[in-house]
Amino acid sequence: MPEVPSSIRDAYDPERFRADGHRLIDALADQMARWQAREGLVVPWCAPEEARAAWAAQPLHGGDLVDDLMTIASASTALIHPQCMAHQVPPPLPGAALAEMVGALLNNGMAVAEMGPAAVPIELAVIDWMIAKLGLPEGASGVMTSGGSLGNLTALLAMRQAHAGFDVWKHGAHAGPPLAVIVSSDAHYSVSRTLRVMGWGDAGVVSAAVDTKHRLTAAAVERALGQAQGRRVIGVIGAAGSTATGAFDPLDELADVAAQHGLWLHVDAAHGGGVALSPSKRHLLKGIARADSIVWDAHKLLMMPALVTAVLFKRGGHAYEAFAQQASYLFAGTRPDETWWDLGTRTLECTKRMMAIELWCALRVHGEAWFGEVIDRQIALAAELAAKVTAAPDFELGIEPELNIVCYRHRPAGLAVDALDAHNRALRTKVLEDGRFYVVGTQLPAGYFLRSTIMNPLIEARDLDALLVHLRGLCSA
Repeated sequence: MPEVPSSIRDAYDPERFRADGHRLIDALADQMARWQAREGLVVPWCAPEEARAAWAAQPLHGGDLVDDLMTIASASTALIHPQCMAHQVPPPLPGAALAEMVGALLNNGMAVAEMGPAAVPIELAVIDWMIAKLGLPEGASGVMTSGGSLGNLTALLAMRQAHAGFDVWKHGAHAGPPLAVIVSSDAHYSVSRTLRVMGWGDAGVVSAAVDTKHRLTAAAVERALGQAQGRRVIGVIGAAGSTATGAFDPLDELADVAAQHGLWLHVDAAHGGGVALSPSKRHLLKGIARADSIVWDAHKLLMMPALVTAVLFKRGGHAYEAFAQQASYLFAGTRPDETWWDLGTRTLECTKRMMAIELWCALRVHGEAWFGEVIDRQIALAAELAAKVTAAPDFELGIEPELNIVCYRHRPAGLAVDALDAHNRALRTKVLEDGRFYVVGTQLPAGYFLRSTIMNPLIEARDLDALLVHLRGLCSA
């Protein structure tokens, strides 16, 4: 066997890694400082076809790692910039980004404990902490997975296996009667997508209208039960911090109606689960401990890099029912719960990254009270933006925010109601192409509204004032 080629040895040289790492951290820290000083663009907009051509033209050789990475950073959306007020994605806690770098370097998969001797018990510790924060009963369990979409799929597969009345995993999806789930009309698109992936089709999704506060109520669930088109309804899906408006469904009420009809209650708390750490807002989660399954994203209000999602089950045994199979080369020939340390029995993923170490390290360094402080600040800033919108004669608030999502639209004097949607859609396009601020939009019953999610705790009141001034300026330009 020949010696290791110098090109391979050089790529793995610890001193090269040290030098590149120092250069990169210095460059990133300088860029962070510029963004925090509100310098540069939030969105360096480039038309998709132009961006594709430009990046494709770059030769795939001869690059400098740090220079290339900083070029990518300068061409990316700056979530750290305090004038970024768009999606439900935070500027990650810098220490969590460093933890992710360590996880990437170690690259321990987590299907079996022997491959993740530190990452697996850390994940289980974080899951236990989340269970305790939500008040789930003894015997609750869960697993982490890559994102709320995969989390919802995991939970709903477990629901189907537990409540279908036949063994779907062994005998197939059509071995029994057609099934359905009641879903809020405001539910995240991943929920209806998940149910269609499961083969239920359009009729498997029974949509229930939300009330004036965008909440799914027990009365709406009762009405939806009569609209299942001959399908057997086995579950209802509630929201704790909906994507469109941040609304919280009355979870106790939904738990009552689920218990009355023998339904599985799943709560999508991907965004709102974090209020469990907020002294002022944790009451919004009242009743969540009665849910059969819960999805909670740490890459939203807990400020982690994407993706870090917990799927929690009130009855721990359900954690094994979504993926009830054996892989002899990985798992022992025993029941999955007897080898609880092998997480591959609970999730679709096998080579799963060490996602829990980021949150574990952040909790150890900052303490859980720090997260409550961040969340309370985000919510307070959203309330302040809503108040500024309400006070402005040329803006209209769509709904009073419960969380950190604000829906509003520009409504200049003299503009006809039927022209408001087109006006605000055009305004949103101008915001994107200008790039100094970043907001998105959403469709509410009253029409199209701009939407700002306050994820950055470094935002100040002056940024909220500047946003409204900026929007007006774009309209007059």
